[in-house]
Parts: sequence; structure tokens; C-alpha cells
Amino acid sequence: MTYTRDELRWNGWGLRAQGFDLGGHDEKVWELLARTVGLAALPDTPAKDLSRCTLPASKLDDVTLGKLTALAPVATDDLERAAHALGRSYPDLIRLRRGDLSSAPDAVVFPRSHDEALALVSFCAAEGLAAVPFGGGSSVVGGVEGKAGPGQRAVVTIDTTQMARLIELDPVSRTATFEAGVWGPDLEEQLQRRGFTLGHFPQSFEFSTLGGWIAARGAGQNSNRYGAANEWLVAARLATPSGEWRTLPFPQSAAGPNLNELIVGSEGVLGVITEATVKIHPVPEARDYRAYLFKSFEAGAAAIRRLVQAEVPVAMLRLSDGDESYFFGALQGLRHPPGKAMEVAEKGLAALGYGPGRCVLMVGLEGEHGHVRSSLAATTLACTREGGLPVGAGPGKAWLKNRYAMPYLRDPMLDRGIGVDTLETSTTWANLPRLYEAVRQGIASKLGIGAVLTHISHSYEDGASLYFTFFFARDLGDELGQWRAIKKAASDAIAENGGTISHHHGVGQDHVAWLPKEKGPLALEMIAAAKKQLDPKGVLNPGKLLP
Repeated sequence: MTYTRDELRWNGWGLRAQGFDLGGHDEKVWELLARTVGLAALPDTPAKDLSRCTLPASKLDDVTLGKLTALAPVATDDLERAAHALGRSYPDLIRLRRGDLSSAPDAVVFPRSHDEALALVSFCAAEGLAAVPFGGGSSVVGGVEGKAGPGQRAVVTIDTTQMARLIELDPVSRTATFEAGVWGPDLEEQLQRRGFTLGHFPQSFEFSTLGGWIAARGAGQNSNRYGAANEWLVAARLATPSGEWRTLPFPQSAAGPNLNELIVGSEGVLGVITEATVKIHPVPEARDYRAYLFKSFEAGAAAIRRLVQAEVPVAMLRLSDGDESYFFGALQGLRHPPGKAMEVAEKGLAALGYGPGRCVLMVGLEGEHGHVRSSLAATTLACTREGGLPVGAGPGKAWLKNRYAMPYLRDPMLDRGIGVDTLETSTTWANLPRLYEAVRQGIASKLGIGAVLTHISHSYEDGASLYFTFFFARDLGDELGQWRAIKKAASDAIAENGGTISHHHGVGQDHVAWLPKEKGPLALEMIAAAKKQLDPKGVLNPGKLLP
């Protein structure tokens, strides 16, 4: 699959031709959202059309552009520069929608091979140009902004999406080597055609790339079964200003530290990831996705902990707290009004204590038929022991069908004066309740009227991640100041209450201020030393990851 630039929104999410289906009940949905953020009426806040935006003049002269063009295809038109200016974080979108394209790169280059990428980063270092690696551009932490460092005269964005080949598939070792610019759907199509899957399905799956997943240390929705990027990466090849850097595909090695760990989460500051060898799995024979209801978030979390510590093989465990369960239940009810049978069922659930405040746990199972059956039995037993009520496969199938749809709701919300953002963290099971309350309170303290929704999205024997989504009425006079206050309150709460500043979104620019406390000065100096060795002039992705 190759997207053309005209197919994609340059200042929003996904395909221009696709939106969020409100089921013909638009008015009721917007009434719900207006109540949620405390607005009597929603304002009209459309995005500025590109034709009405002014991009800064390119700082690259004709001679430099000519040299670049000799190395790889180059684009300098307004659409490509605008589409590569920023990522898809809330502050990125606010800037794009109001026509602030001050971060537009001076040129976008499209290497078609590792050798072309290597030549490009070497050229940028020699010419004093910032080089910003760019895959799908789905970063939500300010990870791909076209930003120059001190003394750099211009910014060149290196778009990797022309490097998308399947280089080798080894069915015996169950590994596959791809060029790193391959889009998620194309990667899976090429694997599944041969009977395999990577199993990495983040919500950004349709519009993100293999290299981006690795650079951000991403985790897909089925990470319980297939692992996060640090678990499925076997080897990588990078283009750096100091030359080629590659790791080798050993299943295990005691020859010093595993340097894959330095690549995963490096966010483009050490090199452009051009190729990656990954672990693959046979396409599962069977899938079973279903839901369980719990009377409290604590009970649902206890069920998840019981399952992962008993090593029950599951693909996904996703627990929404009471606020998130209510909101998405209400949204679904407005989009698809329930019939009489469902209304009766709801009354029965309420009578059993699964009414307001209930929490929904989605469980996904994948694998051989026998393994799925045995896991289903173990899952149901663990959930019922913690007071969970099985409610069947219907909700699970609906979630699976629509799991990539929710980001499409953000743009129409922004069109109506509603802000929406997300953040995530992780901690130990023992500390999870404390962190959950602290971050919710931190967000709420700066949110005003709005909603804070939370779910557990990834789980481990020793702990789990917490994922927060929050809605609010935008302060149209100071939108970025409003966001910074919320972000700081939430991030301070994370840092002060035993959480990591990011579980799978990465650091980018938005989390840099909290990294020294988490890593410590010596660790940051070690990362900086690696950067100095690989990128002595600091041309790669300035301002990201390192303070």
C-alpha cells in the first residue's frame, strides 16, 4: 500500500475521504460532547485551508537543492512541506490548523535505499543542515518537528516511505527483514500473504511505519502475545553521519550489551533506521475477543494481574475505568440506539450491581484453536473470581472491527472547539492505584469542566500501563498555554508518583523536561556520548529525546 499525499490530511488524521461515522445521530452526539466539556453551544473553529497559509521561504539555495536532488528525489512544494512540518500531537494540530507552518522543512527528500539515506545524512552533516527522519508522521510527543539546531542553516526532512521492500523472509527462523519505511498495512499484507504476522497493531497502525515503531519504542494493542518493539526487533541497519551502523540477528548473545536496546527508542537522533529484522508468527488459526464487566477498576485490574502472573496466553487485556466505560457506552448508544432487549438487559445488569461506575475489560485471544479454548476457560475463571461478569463476544467483535476509527473523531471535535489529548505511563502493580489517582487529579486540576478517561492498555507480571484521554473546552485565546498547563500537571504527577514519563509514545520534545529526573545525569551523558560518536555535528533530529 502506498498513500499519495493528496489522499492524506496534511493537518489532521488519516485519509481525507474517511471520517468518523456518527450513525446519522450527529446532533445527539455533539450535545453529549458539549455537556461533557461544559459548553451550552459548540463554537465553529474550522482549520485554515492550506491555500490561505503562508509557508516560510526555503533557506536552501539552488546549488544545495541541486546537490540534494542528485542524491535522492526532493520535494519543495507547499503540500509536502506542510505535511512534514509537525506530527499529530495536540499542540502540533493546533499549530497546523491555525496555519502556523513555521516548522515546515526547507525540503523533503525521499531516499529509495539505505545507500541513498547514508549519502543524505552525510551530505547534511557536511552542509550544516538538520536532518529529521520521518516515517508516517504520527508522533504525538513532538518527535518529528522540522527543527534546526544551533548553527544549522536549514532543515531537510528525510521521508523513509519509499523504502518499503520485504528483503527476506526466513520461515525456518521465523524472521523477516523489511526496509523500515514500510507502512503498517503493507507490512502485514506482505507477511500474511505468506502465512505470517508481526502482530504489532498500534492505534496508528494504518498511518505509521516499521521504522517509526522502532524509533518510538512502540507497543501494539496485542503486545501481551506479540511483544513491544524492543521484544520483536532482532536486528537493524541505520544510516548515520559517521557511516553505517548495524546489529546482527542473533537469537541471544553475551558479546557485550545488546545494542538493539539503544536503537529502540532512539527517536532518530542516532541515525535513520533503514532496515529491520523482526520476529514473525504464523497467522493465528483462531481469534476470540470478548468483554467482561467489573464493579470497580480495582477488581478489573486484579483480574488482569491474576492472568498475567499465571502466564495465561492472551493477546490483549484492555480495562476501561468507570468514566471511560460510561463515555464510550453513551457514545455507542447514541450512534447505534439500543433496542428493547438491550434496555431490558441493562436494567438487569444494574440490578446485579453492574450499572453506573462499571468497568469494561476487553480480552483478546489468538493462536491455535486448542490454545484459544484453554485460554478462554482460564480467562473466564480468573475474571469471575474477581467478580467479573462475562457478557459475550459481541462487544469484542465490535471493538476489533472499529479499533482504528477513534482518531477520526478528533478532527471534527477540534472543528467545534473541543480539545482532546492523550498521555500514558506505566508502573508496578503495587503502585498502580496511587499513580492512577495522582495523574487523574493532576489533569483535572487544570482541565476545568471536562472528562478524564483511563484504561490499562498493556500489562506485565510486575505492572501495567495507564492510558489517559481527556476532553476539554479549548481556551481559544491561549490554546497552547492551556495545553502546557495540563501537560505539566500530568507529567509532574507521573514523575512524583512512581511512573515513567512514557510507556510507548516516546519522548520527542514534549517529555524532554522530565527525562533527567527519570534517567539521571550519568545515563543521559551515556546517550549523548553515543550521539556524539554517531552524529558528531548533531544534525539528526535536533531537540528530540536529549535535553
